[in-house]
Amino acid sequence: MSGPGPSAGRAAAEYRIEDLAHASGATVRTIRAYQDRGLLPTPERRGRANVYRDTHLARLRQIADLLDRGYTLASIKELLEAWDTGRGLGGVLGLVAEVHGPWTDERADRITRAELDVKFGGTPDEQAVAEAVDLGVLERIPGRDDEFLVPSPQELAVAVELYAAGVPLSAISGHLRELRGQVEQIASRFLEFTTEHVFARYLGHRPPTDADAAEAASMVRRLRPLAQQTVDAELARAMRTFATRHLEHHLTAEGPFSADGAARRPVQVALPPATITSVERLVGRGHISAFVAAATEREVQARTLDTLASSHAHAEQIDQIG
Repeated sequence: MSGPGPSAGRAAAEYRIEDLAHASGATVRTIRAYQDRGLLPTPERRGRANVYRDTHLARLRQIADLLDRGYTLASIKELLEAWDTGRGLGGVLGLVAEVHGPWTDERADRITRAELDVKFGGTPDEQAVAEAVDLGVLERIPGRDDEFLVPSPQELAVAVELYAAGVPLSAISGHLRELRGQVEQIASRFLEFTTEHVFARYLGHRPPTDADAAEAASMVRRLRPLAQQTVDAELARAMRTFATRHLEHHLTAEGPFSADGAARRPVQVALPPATITSVERLVGRGHISAFVAAATEREVQARTLDTLASSHAHAEQIDQIG
């Protein structure tokens, strides 16, 4: 039996399981597990040995590629069964490649440890680096302890600017974790929305036909920028609204400073226990302060509007008398 290459005079290569493992990068144990799950064609039995061919090697490479793209072994089995029954995988693999393609025009960059330290004050901070790696802001490069991959230079640049403005690195990391969770919810909801109204007709059967998968891949290309465009527009609107409100709060007499510029002392108000209990039942103990603050702000705004409306009505009466 030949090794990992074709023997002279033979139309196709033949492999022992150890040779197949070497050529594919899989372990012998993994190959046997794939056989048991029906992911690999049954090898030819020759005497006491199993004989594998190039088809097995190609199948192992397909499985490895699909695993790298996030597919489970169960879904891979369905795709491969479709291939084996002649339905084709070209459109499906094209759809997979489209979904796994870049969702931004931003390109990854590299940064040395020395450059990183300079950007953040010049003093090495191992804890901050570990946090950045854990968050994926930095990625370690095998064999290069003094250099990192930066998947999103823009995200790193934001951290640099916040640090320069006086925000501690621990606060930046905590803010990013919180923000990431919120953005992941938005992404998940957008996918549910588009799947329900757009992609259900292409992916309603598993696996999809070659033509449906190719059409779905084309649709992904069209819809790819919409999520970011929507979030950008809504974030700009929200920032404009809340930044204006925040500034007005800090610049008016009701803000943290009095008219003569002296810092106001916070006023503590004791709420009745029954009120605290009711609020706790409604929103939970951890949200009592936020709820009371929001309710108070809403009441202040309502009274401000009532005052403005009353003033306007009074001015109209004076005009009518005049």
